[in-house]
Amino acid sequence: MENNECLFCSIDNDRIIESNHLAYVIRDGFPVTEGHSLIIPKRHAVDYFELTPEELNACTELLHSQKRSLTEADNTITGFNIGMNAGESAGQTIFHCHIHLIPRRNGDVENPRGGVRHLIPGKGYY
Repeated sequence: MENNECLFCSIDNDRIIESNHLAYVIRDGFPVTEGHSLIIPKRHAVDYFELTPEELNACTELLHSQKRSLTEADNTITGFNIGMNAGESAGQTIFHCHIHLIPRRNGDVENPRGGVRHLIPGKGYY
């Protein structure tokens, strides 16, 4: 795929809410919860496993910054899910690495125990 065909390589600058030298943040176009954000490396890398240590650090910096910003702006946020899909079988649909930062609130699901383990039905409760 050429970078001009990649959604995240050609993102509209108006959507970027924060950035650093190697990564940027946008709000998810199809949010799971209010404030659902994507941390995206600027360099085209298919998934997390292609990121350099410097890119990982840049993404982590933005994860922390967005956590602070979101919790300061919304005191109903009581937790976060952080997730990545690597590969089609894992649910990846845009093949440019992106990290989901999903704010969670008390009571947003009946029983949150197991968190991301619920990706496979029946495996979340243990």
